[in-house]
Amino acid sequence: MQSSHPVSQEPLNIQIPSNLLPADGRFASGPSKVRPEAVAGLAEIADGYLGTSHRKPGVKDIVGRLRSGMTSLFELPDGWEVVLGNGGTTLFWDAAAFGLIEQQTQHLSFGEFSGKFASGVAKVPFLNDPQIISSDYGSHPNPVAEASVDMYCLTHNETTTGVTMPLVRPAGADPDSLVAVDATSAAGAIAWDPSQVDCYYFAPQKVLASDGGLWFALCSPAALERIERIDASDRWIPPGLSLQTAVNNSVKNQTYNTPALATIYLTLHQVEWINSGGGLDFAAGRSQAMSDHIYTWAQASGFATPFVEDPSMRSPVVATVDFDDSVNADEIANALRANGVLDTDGYRKLGRNQLRIACFPAIELADIQALTACIDYVVEALTT
Repeated sequence: MQSSHPVSQEPLNIQIPSNLLPADGRFASGPSKVRPEAVAGLAEIADGYLGTSHRKPGVKDIVGRLRSGMTSLFELPDGWEVVLGNGGTTLFWDAAAFGLIEQQTQHLSFGEFSGKFASGVAKVPFLNDPQIISSDYGSHPNPVAEASVDMYCLTHNETTTGVTMPLVRPAGADPDSLVAVDATSAAGAIAWDPSQVDCYYFAPQKVLASDGGLWFALCSPAALERIERIDASDRWIPPGLSLQTAVNNSVKNQTYNTPALATIYLTLHQVEWINSGGGLDFAAGRSQAMSDHIYTWAQASGFATPFVEDPSMRSPVVATVDFDDSVNADEIANALRANGVLDTDGYRKLGRNQLRIACFPAIELADIQALTACIDYVVEALTT
């Protein structure tokens, strides 16, 4: 359903009644809503935390709590390590190209971000050309075991399209091959089985309700062994992209160079909030309830439909909704923004008449319910 409407240059003059508006109008798919309690917590510790050395106990203790909290949240088996470093997921792709891939990868490409990793690996001169398996946007392909592949690159949740996929090690794959998963918009709100994965990496600005600027990689013993072996080889690895250096620092509860301390604390606050609420099941349940509401609402409306046709592929954390030609989704987003309801726009490069709505655990179901009521109000105002 491609958009045939021009983008409005100014928000429409539609005043949504205050009793319909959500209490918090942040619905961006990243950076996500940061819980006010986390900001208040950061303010409380700021004097003894912000502006202090990341190699001293005040910061290292926070990093240690965060690594321990993630181990609990994801129920990591013995021998796994929570590794962190500066930069986001895009930087981790570069680090993986130097320090995790031996010769050839297989990538599943079904959205903007899953495709970017594949295109980046294709330009690395010392690696073989990657295998790329693609599917139409709104669906996902499946990995296929190949003898030459030493790392299968999956995406747990494609943020651009609102598609999620199960994480399953390819049947018949070489037992020495790795499964690496981009989990940036999934980590902390979609369940997964560590036995099927070797490296589960993400940035914290989505489900984990923090800012960007850090990457985390949950690494199995097999992934750690691969990192160590490549690091000891004659391959040149830039120090700032060395995964072995990141591992060595992480086990000391620090990073190779100075991190964003506010980001670390906000991530810790969210992880501990999720764990105190019941862990991954708690967070996943919140997201599922919100996305279920949006998909049910869209199917019941006379003007919208879920973009992802197969219910089993619909993301619980990023809901994408198409609108028919009677309504301009960009005008809806502009009208919502004028009323303080933010960042519901569809992904720009997808080019569809669509809204994209985050359902991260930090968001409240009541606010999602208010959002759909606001959309109904705006659509009625646009069409009458």
